[in-house]
Amino acid sequence: MSELRYDGRVAIVTGAGHGLGRQHALELASRGAKVVVNDLGGDVSGAGASAGPAQEVVEEIVKNGGEAVANGGNVATEEGAASIVQSAVDAFGKVDIVINNAGILRDKSFKNISVAEWDSVLAVHLRGSFLVSLAAWPILREQGYGRIVNTSSPSGLFGNFGQANYSSAKMGLVGLTKTLAIEGAKNNIKVNAIAPIAATRMTEELFPADLLAKLGVEKVTPLVAYLAHEEVADSGQTFTVGGGHISKIFVAEGPGFTKAGDLSVEDVRDNWAAISTTDPYAVHANIGEQTMAFLSALQ
Repeated sequence: MSELRYDGRVAIVTGAGHGLGRQHALELASRGAKVVVNDLGGDVSGAGASAGPAQEVVEEIVKNGGEAVANGGNVATEEGAASIVQSAVDAFGKVDIVINNAGILRDKSFKNISVAEWDSVLAVHLRGSFLVSLAAWPILREQGYGRIVNTSSPSGLFGNFGQANYSSAKMGLVGLTKTLAIEGAKNNIKVNAIAPIAATRMTEELFPADLLAKLGVEKVTPLVAYLAHEEVADSGQTFTVGGGHISKIFVAEGPGFTKAGDLSVEDVRDNWAAISTTDPYAVHANIGEQTMAFLSALQ
């Protein structure tokens, strides 16, 4: 089989100074992509800033024969997001691939979380992915080609104690992914999401050392790179990935219960088993399919 290459493609990777983003940038560059390495250079909580991490990744790419530029823009601001895309245009003339990877953690149980801790996490993960994608969108539409990979999380898909802010942002990215896939279809813009489990600065205290050793970032990047390639056919999908395992995560609807005429509270109670069953389930490609299935159930 032929090697998947990205020659002539320009990729933006946010949060690429460390961990997953760094690995994504290195892999794409090693396969011919020109890369904008974005990182604000703060700590896991988002505090601080430094040009060092992004520049170090750029230097490693260049040393290995690739092309890259560093950008320290803040994805959570309109100006920062615009500067990231402009860096790609200024250095390489276009944008083909956007990998929204930047993130921070400010974990607190819901009873202890502050509004600032809620807002800051959503600002980076969800607003940041929106702003960078929005800045690149006109370019992708005009050229009739684009690949966007968003970074969700199992915490968003399934919930996790102490991560109301993080899980809300990560599930929001699933909805953003699905809608951008629909809107980008006619312009050959494919948008997908990953929900990774990997050994990074964010997870080093969550897993025992022996498990972390199996969860290297290099076992996540191959999926990201494939979703960023011109060959990928899927769009609007979410995949969990880690330790060499990849599987599709999907939203499904069970057969449900329907009653002609008036519906009472007691009807809901008495038919709760039918309402709650998940077998057989249906997976809808968009809201139109779900609505048609819903209306069909009323016939």
